Amino acid sequence: MVLKANSRRKKRVSPQGKLGKSRLKLLAIPLILASLGWLYYDLRQQWLKPEAIFVLGGHADRERFAAKLAKEYPDLPIWVSSGSPRRYVRKIFKKAGISPERLHLDYNARDTVTNFTSLADQLKARGIDSVYLVTSDNHMRRARLVGEIVFGSRGIMIKPVTVPSQSPPEPLEKSLRDGFRAILWIITGSTGEFWLESDSSPL
Repeated sequence: MVLKANSRRKKRVSPQGKLGKSRLKLLAIPLILASLGWLYYDLRQQWLKPEAIFVLGGHADRERFAAKLAKEYPDLPIWVSSGSPRRYVRKIFKKAGISPERLHLDYNARDTVTNFTSLADQLKARGIDSVYLVTSDNHMRRARLVGEIVFGSRGIMIKPVTVPSQSPPEPLEKSLRDGFRAILWIITGSTGEFWLESDSSPL
């Protein structure tokens, strides 16, 4: 009688192969945790009920849009950072029937980063932990990135509300630049405005 050798032999996994799989699992853990974190943040943002309206200056359309938004939320205070001249801004909100007591105008900001850094501590001191962020659609990516870094460092969440515009999207480089400046502010207290001296594009 001839015995046939068993063709089904168990494949041996080399130590290198086991090590590679272990490394992949270890790398997957932080990615999974990060994904869950972003999912939680996104869900929390969707259910967020902001306590104020925060408007970034630069275009009067943003202020007019914010005035309409303020009518929908009559209990929320409005903060306009370096917007149009005071008289003009007050006129826009008065025309919309918004009480001047709700309106707070600040003109300390020079650009997108300082829009947030100049008011972060003041909002926090007033007990505001969440805001509607109002700015143009082409500017929102950069504003949201900076806002989540600066306001986020003070425990203030943002809910974006975009204002339609005809302007082309901003280059990604501006978002990266201002995102880095926002981190620099958290670490050192400086906004790195000196980097803008050679940049003649809108801030």
